[in-house]
Amino acid sequence: MLSTVRGEDGHRRCGWGASDPAYVAYHDDEWGRPVVDDTRLYEKLCLEGFQSGLSWLTILRKRENFRRAFAGFDPEAVAAFGPSDVERLLGDAGIVRHRGKIEATIANARATLEVQGRYGSLAALVWSHEPARRGRGVPAELGQVPPKTPESVALSKSLLGLGFKFVGPTTVYAAMQSLGVVNDHLQGCWVRGVCTRDRRAATIPALIDGPARSDGPAGWSPTRQRR
Repeated sequence: MLSTVRGEDGHRRCGWGASDPAYVAYHDDEWGRPVVDDTRLYEKLCLEGFQSGLSWLTILRKRENFRRAFAGFDPEAVAAFGPSDVERLLGDAGIVRHRGKIEATIANARATLEVQGRYGSLAALVWSHEPARRGRGVPAELGQVPPKTPESVALSKSLLGLGFKFVGPTTVYAAMQSLGVVNDHLQGCWVRGVCTRDRRAATIPALIDGPARSDGPAGWSPTRQRR
């Protein structure tokens, strides 16, 4: 679908968001709504990494399984995962069983704690890469939405430098779209205006450039890993 389509409820929405009931709910209630909670930000970055090479619908249908497997995506809990947890997760048919992506999710938890220790929150770091709102074009069709932007390239570089994995510029931009850091709902989509309103009302945490912890990520140490 290249543009908006009218659903049975009379609402026009982005074409991709009308192709399946799970997509309709995700498009209407989540995609593009501003998120400033670190747990949900961490979850989204990881799930976008798991999605690489698959459809997002596959991830949506497995999301509750992912949440159970990864302790609700609590960064402190996942940061303590050890080799036995990796093997457990590789045997879990409810998630995507990819060793590299599982290990990346654990690495990303530890990196999230590092970010919190350095900058105050993961949300502050992610939102510091929001592009200027004024003058940003409104896409009329899917082909006008870029796969990545200078801001997603810069955020990807920052995250990789802090130890995150599976966070290339395209993956990061998909997360930015979903998390409301940008509003890429198409012109005429009924959710676009809702997201614009929510983004104006959102309280974005300030980026605090504090000293890095010499003893590793905040709240985590190798002795707390489960074996």
